[in-house]
Amino acid sequence: MPIRFFQMQGLKRLDRGLLRDIAALAAGIFIVGISFGAIASSQGVPWWQSTAMSLFVFAGASQFATMGIMSAGGGLLAGVAAGLVLNLRHVPYGMAVGEVYWTSLRAKLLGTHLLTDQSTAFALAAGGDRLRAKHAYWTVAVSLFVVWNVGTVLGAFAGQLVADPAVLGLDAALPAILLALVIPGLKDRRTLAAGLLGTAVALVTSLFLPAGVPVLLALVGLVVMWKGTGERREAAA
Repeated sequence: MPIRFFQMQGLKRLDRGLLRDIAALAAGIFIVGISFGAIASSQGVPWWQSTAMSLFVFAGASQFATMGIMSAGGGLLAGVAAGLVLNLRHVPYGMAVGEVYWTSLRAKLLGTHLLTDQSTAFALAAGGDRLRAKHAYWTVAVSLFVVWNVGTVLGAFAGQLVADPAVLGLDAALPAILLALVIPGLKDRRTLAAGLLGTAVALVTSLFLPAGVPVLLALVGLVVMWKGTGERREAAA
C-alpha cells in the first residue's frame, strides 16, 4: 500500500511537470500564431483566410512556407506543393505514435489532424507508459490547436491596425521564424549538409527561375539524407 501511494505521488509530480512544460510550449506557439496572423494581414490576406488556414491545415511550418511562396509570386500550386512536402514528415510521426489515438474512427480523424512535431515528441518522451503517452499527446495537441488558432485571429486583426506593416519589419519576420523552426534539426551534421545543399540550389536557381520553383528544387538536398540512410543500413548489416 505505501509503495502504491508513493508511486501515485510520483506520477502526480510528473504530471505537474508535464503540464508546466506544455504551458511554456503553448505560450511560445501562441506568439508564433500571432506572428503568422499579423504577417498574413501584412501580405494582404483577409483575416478569415488566415484563420481558415490555421483551422483546417494546422501546420505552422507549412503555413509559413506556403504563404511565403505565394506572397513572393510563386503561385498557389508551388505554395501548396511546398506545404505538402513539409507535411510528409507526419507519416512516420503517425506510425510512431498512432497507437496512442487510433482507438476509434473519430479519434483517428481528430488525432491525425492535431498531429504535430510537439505532440509526437511529448508522446514519445513517455516511453512505455501508454497511459501517460496518451495523456501527453492529447493535452499537447488540443492546447496547441487552441492557442495557435486564437493567436492567428488576434494577429490577423492586429495586423490590420498597422498602417504600414513594412515599418515593423514583418517581411523579415517570416524567414526568421522559419529559420528558428529548423535550427534544432541542424545539430545533426547530415541534416545540416542537406540544408546547405538545398539552400545553395535554391539561391542559384532563383536567379533565372520563377518564384516558388527554387524552393521545390531545394529538395535535392535530401539526397544527402538518403545516402546516409543507405550507409547506416549497410553498417547495421
